[in-house]
Amino acid sequence: MERLAVEPRPDWRERAEKIGFAFHTIDGEPYWCEDAAYSFTAAQIDELDDAAQRLEDMCLELVTEIIEKGDYAPFRISDLACQLIEDSWRRQDKNLYGRFDLAWNGQGHPKLLEYNADTPTALYEASVVQWEWLDSYCAHCDQFNGIHETLIEAWKHFGLWGHQLHFACVRNHEEDFGTTEYLRDTAVQAGIDTERLFIDEIGWNGKRFVDLKAKPITVLFKLYPWEWLLQEEFAAHIRKSGIRMIEPAWKMLLSTKALLPLLWQRWPEHENLLPASFDAAAIRGPKMRKPFWGREGAGIARLDADNAVQEQLPMQGDPGDADAVIYQQAIEMPNFDGFYPVLGVWVVASRACGLGIREDRSAITRNSSRFVPHLFE
Repeated sequence: MERLAVEPRPDWRERAEKIGFAFHTIDGEPYWCEDAAYSFTAAQIDELDDAAQRLEDMCLELVTEIIEKGDYAPFRISDLACQLIEDSWRRQDKNLYGRFDLAWNGQGHPKLLEYNADTPTALYEASVVQWEWLDSYCAHCDQFNGIHETLIEAWKHFGLWGHQLHFACVRNHEEDFGTTEYLRDTAVQAGIDTERLFIDEIGWNGKRFVDLKAKPITVLFKLYPWEWLLQEEFAAHIRKSGIRMIEPAWKMLLSTKALLPLLWQRWPEHENLLPASFDAAAIRGPKMRKPFWGREGAGIARLDADNAVQEQLPMQGDPGDADAVIYQQAIEMPNFDGFYPVLGVWVVASRACGLGIREDRSAITRNSSRFVPHLFE
């Protein structure tokens, strides 16, 4: 694994916008970057693929055990959430996608930092944008990137013929809108009838959820976290409405960092896991304190061996249950030329199928961290 210095294409902004990648720059700084690329061997790509697939299989096994036992206490979720989880699992509601964030320098075993299982972003740039870059940069090189084709194929197995699939996200958020529109396009390519709207445009007619045309919403893709959705007024109507959600409610068990200690309890010493616990004293040496529902690094703190805070990122929005945190063993993050990469391996329909890399000068990835393409030969 190497970090290569690359000459950016002079018209990269125009190229990005031509393929619909409008959020290539954030606050005046490039989010999409072409001055570097990460290079892997084919064997290293196989290792990442295998690690993500193992982790996904372990997560599904863990969900099965939790629901069979009805042991939801570690997740600190409401009775309604538990009911929705069991309903969706019993119906065998299909899941679409997720992203495992791994720490790895190309040697040893990739280690799981967290699983973004409900509303992962950085999808379009991982699927389409870096592929377009590779096509012009290195015609004989390859990329761990079957995301687009796997998404289209996955939609065909959701049993949506005869349904209109609504896609919703928050308004005035360019990245979320772009991600949602990309996913809607893959559904259209799979032959599915779609409609788009914003979360605040979803209505309730007393019996079912409806769109702005008063048409029933029977299946909804929502780029909106379950923990936020359950705080909305209409959350009380979800069960009786019969609506199907993508991601399904059972994904709540995977989209919280409470997952990390539970994985470690179930598979202690696993090669792809870091020690994690709900109890700080159980983790020796430096550790990371992570809120259950923090996103994009929000609320994460680095603690020393005596639990003193060395670095902390602020929470965004309502912190919720401030005591809902886990502790994970801190590791020395890979450092390439002063940048710390996080390897995001994508799973679609529970199948590992692609890689997106984000890097930062800080060892904690955050909302402003750069997206950098990759290749292998």
